[in-house]
Amino acid sequence: MPHRATPAAAYNTRPKAQPAGSRQGDTHARVRHDRVDHTGVVTLRIGGRLHHIGIGRTHARTHVILLVDDLHVRVVNATTGELLRELIIDPTRDYQPQYTKKPPNP
Repeated sequence: MPHRATPAAAYNTRPKAQPAGSRQGDTHARVRHDRVDHTGVVTLRIGGRLHHIGIGRTHARTHVILLVDDLHVRVVNATTGELLRELIIDPTRDYQPQYTKKPPNP
């Protein structure tokens, strides 16, 4: 005897059609090798826009690996593997400051 299911159960188990070119659920992940410039900044293009990520002058001219997962970015020293910076890119800002502003004193 063949397997029998209700029409609703059969409908719910089948994959649903999506428009051609639908990228829903796609994420953008990449690895990028770069070098911190003399001012302590590395650049990264996301969504066609260039963002400057502050790493610090102490890491000037250091070779780094950028691990990019959508807007979540990790900057790792290519030689030692040390995590230099981890941040979520603010797409409204060109420069991503190294430190957040401190709250005002009471």
